[in-house]
Amino acid sequence: MSHKRIHPIDLMANKTADICILDVRTTAEVNAASLADCLHIPLHELTPERLRHDIEKSGKNGSRVYLLCQGGKRAEMAADQLKGQINAELVIIEGGINAVKQSNIPLRVTSKKTISLERQVRIAAGVLILIGMILGTWFNPGFYVLSAFVGAGLVFAGISDICAMGMLIAKAPWNR
Repeated sequence: MSHKRIHPIDLMANKTADICILDVRTTAEVNAASLADCLHIPLHELTPERLRHDIEKSGKNGSRVYLLCQGGKRAEMAADQLKGQINAELVIIEGGINAVKQSNIPLRVTSKKTISLERQVRIAAGVLILIGMILGTWFNPGFYVLSAFVGAGLVFAGISDICAMGMLIAKAPWNR
């Protein structure tokens, strides 16, 4: 679906204290680097009720909500999920936090290094494929199905831009 978009530089040029920016990345990603004074609700925890509650609690102006993620896809998913559910204009920050960094906009950065969700998915997929290959070679050829299943999931994720493994890993304790 097509949603209104704004470049980070344009957003920051008109930023006021009551502007509502919603970061839908995982807690670990937000802890690594984030814009100051943003609301944070990970995409997998986002509901219209929670967003309304957090906007009210923070005292932000909820007439327009700017959605931020790592590169833009999760913000798009959040906009699709919220469309028609809240009484606010939804605007996606183009390029996400990656574009914010490239625009030299100041970020809150912690010294703690975190692994991005995308890298965690690649690591998990690689490990599962390797396990399937090792078990299939040494114990039973039936274990090759594990590697095939992960490969099929990667193909599906590439075509649909929906990653079940990414959604699952986002709920992991270290990403909270």
